[in-house]
Amino acid sequence: MAQTLDLLIHRTETMRSIRGIVRTMKTMSAINALPYEQAARTIETYRDTVLCGFQAFMHCNGPLPVAAETDAVPVLIAFGSHHGLCGSYNESLAEMVAQSTTDRQATRVICIGAQMEDALTGLGIHPITTLLPPATAEGLGRLAGALITRIDAIRAPATSGAITVSLVFMQRGARGQQSPALQRLLPLDPAMLGDLAGRPWDSRSLPQFHLPTNQLLAALIRSYLFAELFRAGAEALLTENAARLTRMQQAEQSVDDRLEELLADTRSVRQSEITTELLDVIVGFEALKSRDKPRLPHKPSDKR
Repeated sequence: MAQTLDLLIHRTETMRSIRGIVRTMKTMSAINALPYEQAARTIETYRDTVLCGFQAFMHCNGPLPVAAETDAVPVLIAFGSHHGLCGSYNESLAEMVAQSTTDRQATRVICIGAQMEDALTGLGIHPITTLLPPATAEGLGRLAGALITRIDAIRAPATSGAITVSLVFMQRGARGQQSPALQRLLPLDPAMLGDLAGRPWDSRSLPQFHLPTNQLLAALIRSYLFAELFRAGAEALLTENAARLTRMQQAEQSVDDRLEELLADTRSVRQSEITTELLDVIVGFEALKSRDKPRLPHKPSDKR
């Protein structure tokens, strides 16, 4: 079907408007990712301090006992996105949640993000609650505190008070790749505790505590939970913006390709119209020339 010049111009302007929107979203994704990357680096320092506290505690009180996981209520926290345009980000995380959930009836799933909730519901997993991710890096602390409150609320009604908590979030990989990660949060990782207990105490000063042992251990565990939840939230938001940036770059390339096609079609149609108009002018000129050409008088033929 032939396209008119006006239609091609209208479509070209529309594609240019779409390109402006895509470029704006790409820029916003790149800008938004930076604060979350800084927050992820900052919380690592806090986490190292908490682990140093665990090391000091075990240096004075001995290794921590390994908690039994029998009859424990499984809790899974899935960090997804609240907005779309980030490819299969939430679907990949939902698949990881489905693979990690052995008993869907007993597992309590806490979801972060409306898009993540839709992906989980599509696989038949219904979260007990859905929280909104923070709009800025300053809100990561509030999100971590809210998740700790939710964990405490789940643990309180449990018969034995025992729960297992795992985190599912997207993490950065090599060469800009992303992959879903499953991290154990509670009970504390025995390998991590064993490594801390086996480290020599390097300082010349022995650690001293003013809090009772139970209160100090509870404070250390709560600080560790806060650090891990904060880090997972920062990593999730960083990778979400990175995924959206990649998607917008692909969309921008597609729009540019379509713009080139439209501009080529526009030039072709404009050239055809110019050629047609020139032919019309030439034909009209020839017709006028033929009409205005003087006719020669008719000479009678000689009869012999």
